Amino acid sequence: MGVTKSEIFSESQNQIATIAKVLGHPARIAILQQIIKSKSCICGDLVMEIGLAQPTISQHLRELKNIGVIKGDIEGTRVCYCINEKKWGEIRDVLVSFFQQDIIGKECC
Repeated sequence: MGVTKSEIFSESQNQIATIAKVLGHPARIAILQQIIKSKSCICGDLVMEIGLAQPTISQHLRELKNIGVIKGDIEGTRVCYCINEKKWGEIRDVLVSFFQQDIIGKECC
């Protein structure tokens, strides 16, 4: 597999690509939707609601946590996850800014 050469791209381009990669899996979207719907979730609840195995849910939670969109608090032997509202807003702003770019030459193809 080749090297991605991410260093030749801008910080903004790398940031958008990272966000898109993490949000590019339907299980992660389902997890985010469930957390938003429930206000907070415990991993076991996500397993029952989404229908994936606990290790799979944990892997997806780790990816979401790595970009900061969710945060978790340990409650005994359980971890309760919620949306990191500050990071959610930052991600929204990055994606909105990207998609609001004007397209020049709309009929060029």
